[in-house]
Amino acid sequence: MKIIECPRDAWQGYHPFIPTEQKVEYLNTLLRVGFDTIDFGSFVSAKAMPQVSDTEVVIRQLDLSGTSTRLLAIVANERGAQQACQYEQISYLGYPFSISETFQLRNTNATIEESVGRVEAIQKLCRQHGKELVIYISMGFGNPYGDPWNAGIALHWVEQLAALGVRIFSLADTVGVASTDNIKTIFSQLVTSRQDLEFGAHFHTTPAGWYDKVAAAYQAGCRRFDGALFGYGGCPMAQDELVGNISTENLLDFVQENQELMALDYDTLGEAKRLFSSLIIS
Repeated sequence: MKIIECPRDAWQGYHPFIPTEQKVEYLNTLLRVGFDTIDFGSFVSAKAMPQVSDTEVVIRQLDLSGTSTRLLAIVANERGAQQACQYEQISYLGYPFSISETFQLRNTNATIEESVGRVEAIQKLCRQHGKELVIYISMGFGNPYGDPWNAGIALHWVEQLAALGVRIFSLADTVGVASTDNIKTIFSQLVTSRQDLEFGAHFHTTPAGWYDKVAAAYQAGCRRFDGALFGYGGCPMAQDELVGNISTENLLDFVQENQELMALDYDTLGEAKRLFSSLIIS
């Protein structure tokens, strides 16, 4: 089982700017914990996401020596991907591909058709620079905006993007509307039919709703889960303060309950939690 720790998602909607040196200290601590991947920053418009506008400064100060943890950065277009590809430290580029036309326009200022072209261009850059593209299928489990949605639409777009060479997909419950039935249906079909691909879950949920969603995905074969310490953050475009990320603490409890092996440094994790509290919560 993989846990992708997502500090970028946790703090991108937090309005008071977190000083760069504090982000660096926090991320360098997370790098020593032993997570599979850290979603650490974004190469997007500073106007759209001012909190992560210092990503290029941050990455130059990260210490990856002695860790197997890999870095993931979010991009929204080819220009952002070109910037991200300049950094050897970055292993993964993540692109949010919404299967809701309304939300795709809202989130990346592009239609779904335009986004397919962006994925193709970003995938080409990834191949040229030794990166791997992670596609986030946002609105993957439902759509509150009135656009057509069913499990077949989600599956269709995974197949279309896999044909471009994408091999990692994280299905996102962007606004916390996923039902356990939809989660089971989508993951069981994907995991069974496309064993050549890796599928993950990026759930946004109320604090009380996390377990059933994680359990449904796990039982259907998903072994990659995104989380954030304290369950902080979520999608700033969704505008729902009650819906946040799955807390990493809850995911770790789930790992132990299901006897999954995960070699983490829990003392350093405690240090990271204290640093995070000093950044945002206290």
